[in-house]
This record gives sequence, structure tokens and C-alpha cells, in this order.
Amino acid sequence: MKILVTGGLGFIGSHTIVELQNQGFDVIAIDNLSNSSLSVLEGIEKITGKKPIFEQLDLRDKLAVQNFFKLNDDISGVIHFAASKAVGESVENPLLYYENNINTLVYVLQELQKKESANFIFSSSCTVYGQAEKMPITENAPIQPAISPYGNTKQIGEEIIAEVCKVSNINSILLRYFNPIGSHPSAEIGELPIGVPQNLVPFITQTGIGLRKELSVYGNDYPTPDGTCIRDYIHVVDLAKAHVIALKRLLNKNNLEKVEIFNLGTGTGSSVLEVIAAFEKVSEQKLQYKIVDRREGDIISAYANTDKANTILGWKAESTLENALESAWKWEKKIRGK
Repeated sequence: MKILVTGGLGFIGSHTIVELQNQGFDVIAIDNLSNSSLSVLEGIEKITGKKPIFEQLDLRDKLAVQNFFKLNDDISGVIHFAASKAVGESVENPLLYYENNINTLVYVLQELQKKESANFIFSSSCTVYGQAEKMPITENAPIQPAISPYGNTKQIGEEIIAEVCKVSNINSILLRYFNPIGSHPSAEIGELPIGVPQNLVPFITQTGIGLRKELSVYGNDYPTPDGTCIRDYIHVVDLAKAHVIALKRLLNKNNLEKVEIFNLGTGTGSSVLEVIAAFEKVSEQKLQYKIVDRREGDIISAYANTDKANTILGWKAESTLENALESAWKWEKKIRGK
């Protein structure tokens, strides 16, 4: 079966392609390379023995999307990662986020709607919950007003998918991730942020390797045990495996509703200072960091109730925070030639 992975050379997309190919799927990857690199294809090939078909294509180009689907009418499923994903950047440049995250989704769904049946996995986010009132967060937690344009694009995206699935032959699973970290244990692929990292772990590893002078910790006056924000950090390989399970659920027509929603996390919250301490333990070195002002768009705490994914999908995160940080550090050392 042929599966399309949009944003396929990105962090989560590339790890998901590895898992798909390991399970025997044929993969076409689309990416505009705005936040990724062609070298990722070689990493995927080294791990799986097979290079996915790759198309450099910007999904904001409606005509290009139409032409792609005309030429590839035998696609059995789509996993849609392609999106901009940095909370801080979205606050500074909201229109970039609305164009890149909403228009691209609409153009892909327009093409899928023309098919007799279509299976669509959407890369969503725990950001849709905003600052949830109760921890851990279940899929039934109220959707709060978005704190950032990025979060808003995920909320709007979910609403668009639900409305389209209602009136078409598209079946969809929305996967709400918590915080993906780590890299493939082979260190052949990993997170490759362009410029200054917007996420905590690549900033930590870049500071550890000496690329950054010190890590900024945004606020230590939050109402948490150590004053720093709490997140649910999930190993990217665990996350990738969940996508394959979700896709198979749709392909086998085991879904009970046209649109199903699952949280993907570990079920455990870790503070920024706890992540730093865990990194220091696995890397055996002290990390330079300083406390700075809070960052706009950040919430206090978010970690998942994963009962639904554990029970219905039969999926569970296997890796610990330390496992994930160890793999991220191994990847950082490899790409820096250390």
C-alpha cells in the first residue's frame, strides 16, 4: 500500500516513514525543505534499506497539490505532518502560521474528498487544550481558547477535518501529541532545527555540545513544585509507532467513528529543571542555564491521560525520559562530529 507522508523529512515525519517502511508500506514523502534537509533521506535509507519516493513540493501551491494527486491516484492513506510548529514564532508571525497550517490542510483534503474513500491521520497537538483545568488531560477535556496562533491553527484544523469527514468518504484520526523528543537509536535521523531551536531538548543538546553559550529557562515562578513549566515528553520513535497503528486502524476499517481522537504522551509530567537534571545525568556533564522572563504563549502544565490510546489502539509509550534524552544526545554528538 502506498502512503503519503507530508512534511516527511521533518522530525516526526522521518521517524514515521522509518516505521512505515519497516512494516512494508510504500511511502511517498512530500516536503518543501523549509525546516528539513535532503540528507534525511539517506538516514532513512540507512535504517530501513529503502529510500522513500520524495517530492519537493510546497503544499501552499494549490495547483501543485492538484497535479500531485492526479499523478498519484493510488494513495491508500495520508499522514499529514506538514506545518509550522513554534509557539513563539507564531505569536510574532501569525499570518505565516495561518497560511502554512490551514491552507495546506484544505488543499490536501480537497483532493482526498474526490476519492471514493480516503484515510487521513492528522498531526495535532495538546496545545488545543490550552491550560487545561485538570491533570492528566483526557481527550474529553474542554478545548480552551487558543493561547497562540499555532494552537489556534491546530484547533481550526481539527474543526475543518471533522466538518469535511461528516460530508465525505474521508475517515480520520486526530493524534494530539504532547512533547516529542529524542531521535532514532541508530542516530541516523533526529531533530534538525534550522537556526535557534524553539524547543527545549535541541536547545539543551546544543548547549551541552557547546554550540550555545547557555540555555534560557523561561520563568521559574510558575505554580509548579520547582517553579518551571511541566510537560509530557514522549520519545519520537514511540510517537511514530502510534501513527502506523492509527493508520492500520483506518485501513482495516476498525474505526468506530468517522473522526477519532487520541492523546499521545507518556502520562508523566516533567518540569524544565527535571529535564535539565536528567540530561546532566545521561551526558555526565553540567549544563549552563539561566532563568529569564516567561515566554508569551507558554502554559503552566500539560501531561496526558493516555488510557484511551493504551486501550483502544493498544499502544503505549515504552521509552523513559532518560532514554529519549540519551538518544537526543547521541544524535547531537553525531551531527557535530563528536
